[in-house]
Amino acid sequence: MANKLTIDEGNSSIKIALWQGSTMAAVVTHRDLAPQHIRTLIPEGESIDSAIYCSVRRNDPARVMEILSEFTSSVTILSANTRLPITIDYRSPGTLGPDRIAAAVGATVVEPHHTCLVVDMGTAITYDVVSASGHFVGGNIAPGIFMRLEALNHFTSALPLVETDGDVPRWGYDTTTALRAGAVRGVIGELQYYRHCIPKRHRPRVILTGGSTHLITPYITTPITVEPHLVLIGLNRILEYNEIP
Repeated sequence: MANKLTIDEGNSSIKIALWQGSTMAAVVTHRDLAPQHIRTLIPEGESIDSAIYCSVRRNDPARVMEILSEFTSSVTILSANTRLPITIDYRSPGTLGPDRIAAAVGATVVEPHHTCLVVDMGTAITYDVVSASGHFVGGNIAPGIFMRLEALNHFTSALPLVETDGDVPRWGYDTTTALRAGAVRGVIGELQYYRHCIPKRHRPRVILTGGSTHLITPYITTPITVEPHLVLIGLNRILEYNEIP
């Protein structure tokens, strides 16, 4: 069975997964991409058949290729020009983040044949719609929870910088909880609004991913699917799709 690598680089960390066919055999998280991080994933005596990489950072593709070429000669750096199992309806596909593309593809694996609202809770939050027929319809980008708290502190003279973890009452009972609840519950309000923007006849599914997902899930009352490895799942599906002649 083929061994594949999928690499998802976000603003604050990078996830590297080893796949054996459609099964994720192992996954690690690091701050950067380094050969030793990959070596720890590969079983002794085995090799890597292909790899795919996506990043929200403006990294040098030559450096990425140099690192990955140590393990395989078949390397894909994901972009809108990559052959995809979905259709991109974005008017400027070249500006669409590869992580958003991979998450959209991942949604078609996790919730096949359903319209999905894909919410990636990272440094920024993306709300993207994927149709049941596999079209990336479009989406919006908003500040992440910590970014909201940081902005309130930076652009005011009196408001403190508040940690994201802590009590999140419906209504704040002091300045700290008012700021935190405003940020966390504000995101929940956004999510519910975008969910209701999709007509009920489409029976949309909501899929959450990203490092800040745990901050809002205790307060969401509507059905959701949480998939922390959504981007990695999408990357593996893209590799599988490109193996088809």
